[in-house]
Amino acid sequence: MQDEKEHFSIKDWSLDDRPREKLLKSGSSSLSIAELIAILIGSGTRKMSAVELSRIMVNDSGNSLDTLGKKSIKELIKYKGIGEAKAITIAAAMELGRRRAMEMPVTKPKITSSLDAFKILQPRLGELPHEEFWVLYLNNSNQVIESSQISVGGITGTMVDTRIVYKKAIESGCVAMILAHNHPSGKLQPSHQDKNITTKLIEAGKVLDIKVFDHLIITQSAYYSFADEGIL
Repeated sequence: MQDEKEHFSIKDWSLDDRPREKLLKSGSSSLSIAELIAILIGSGTRKMSAVELSRIMVNDSGNSLDTLGKKSIKELIKYKGIGEAKAITIAAAMELGRRRAMEMPVTKPKITSSLDAFKILQPRLGELPHEEFWVLYLNNSNQVIESSQISVGGITGTMVDTRIVYKKAIESGCVAMILAHNHPSGKLQPSHQDKNITTKLIEAGKVLDIKVFDHLIITQSAYYSFADEGIL
């Protein structure tokens, strides 16, 4: 039962099964995913420790933090020992991790390949259930000086206003840009509309002497680069 008394608090764990002490002694990187989650939930059930309960959740997610992070509150509270408060704590921690990955580093990242751009954009776009169009604005050293969401659409597409793209480009003082949008369907091939907007933005950039270096189509685990494919 969900309301079964829980008494396996941290103080009840054996010395070898105390993630907090392990973290203090060896650092957070020394802990497994299950041990880190155990710190978040704090206690298990009458029959298992928080570590054991966390291990079950991780195993059910295929040992994938990404899969676990996509579980809803309703899915999490199906586990005996995980009430609403603990589920919310887990969800909040996962969201913090996602937002940390989205944050631009203090030093401006330099783009030397399409993969560099993908690594910046994937946390923003890879898991979205709808399409968004983003632009990375670059200086003359190919460093990202600004990243901007241009538009938000539906499951199958989003509209892009050329004027907004270049208004932000002028404001940023960039000399080049990388376009990007996601395909929630997971399909990487560009549509006719994708090709048209790319051509339109390239032509507009010629007037302002702002180059379009690439256009990436992003999914959760892969990307398509117009530049790499030679169709830019």
